[in-house]
Amino acid sequence: MGIFELILLSVGLGMDAFAVSVCKGISMKKMNWKKAGIIGLYFGGFQALMPVLGYFLGSTFASAIASIDHWIAFVLLGLIGANMIKEAFSNESDNNDDDVGFKTMIVLAIATSIDALTVGITFAFLNVNLILAITLIGIITFVLSVIGTKVGNKFGSKYENKAEFIGGIVLMLLGLKILLEHLEIINF
Repeated sequence: MGIFELILLSVGLGMDAFAVSVCKGISMKKMNWKKAGIIGLYFGGFQALMPVLGYFLGSTFASAIASIDHWIAFVLLGLIGANMIKEAFSNESDNNDDDVGFKTMIVLAIATSIDALTVGITFAFLNVNLILAITLIGIITFVLSVIGTKVGNKFGSKYENKAEFIGGIVLMLLGLKILLEHLEIINF
């Protein structure tokens, strides 16, 4: 997986954090950059940590499922993407308060990074520079979270669903690309 794919993957994974950050920004009466930074650190940190955990889980089982690894990556990324698209059209409201305390943020950070754990499992089957991948995922998620907080504070929930939809499409397309490359239908 090249740097371009890793950047796309990072943006796709970061869209959940962006959407929740928009909600946090909506609930702030006035933009609070310290809180935006804390939100970014929680989300970026967990988005970077979870693929590492997933990678070690996947590596444990890599030899047993090497012949179907491309299908696993395709299915997992497709399911994550489809779930994000479904959430984009859902009328459910996320946590809408501006609390950035440990109890609130740890739950949100874990919830928004479960998909990163799954992506980490697929990293075990792909040729991925893990350090580069987790660095990009963490930094891009941090930036998207801070931007999401500002966007939410300024514009409200106008972009929340669009971000989740785009993130879902990106993840599904990456899964399809991995499958097609392995089946030698395309070669990027």
